[in-house]
Amino acid sequence: MPTLTLDQAQAALRGALQAARSHQFRPMAIVVVDAAGTVITAAREDGATALRMTIATGKACAAIGMGANTRLLAKKASEMPAFFGSIATSSSHPFIPQTGAMLVLDASGNVLGAIGASGGTGDEDELIVTAGIDSAGLAAR
Repeated sequence: MPTLTLDQAQAALRGALQAARSHQFRPMAIVVVDAAGTVITAAREDGATALRMTIATGKACAAIGMGANTRLLAKKASEMPAFFGSIATSSSHPFIPQTGAMLVLDASGNVLGAIGASGGTGDEDELIVTAGIDSAGLAAR
């Protein structure tokens, strides 16, 4: 079974941080999880507020847990708030279905994990995680 390596996760994290700085976004937190939702690597930039790591983790775990990027999950959550609320309260992982996390795939389309960000708008968070995944030579969904 393909897995997300520490080197790949760290490359994605570095790429996301680089994208955040190149766009001059507010300070970010970025979390990379494996296919089981376990954190592989994470970083919180100087000046990022206290809850940013929790939010980034919740976004990444929501993506991996539901098998979809959080832009899609946010749309579905708005259509089914009771269902998504019950997942958030019963999940063993943090679960935040808000834009800013993408699935990480290998060249064959296997889901290896997810990366989530918090600190900017949802669009900014999504942009940097996608850039990070690309910079690691992996695919985003």
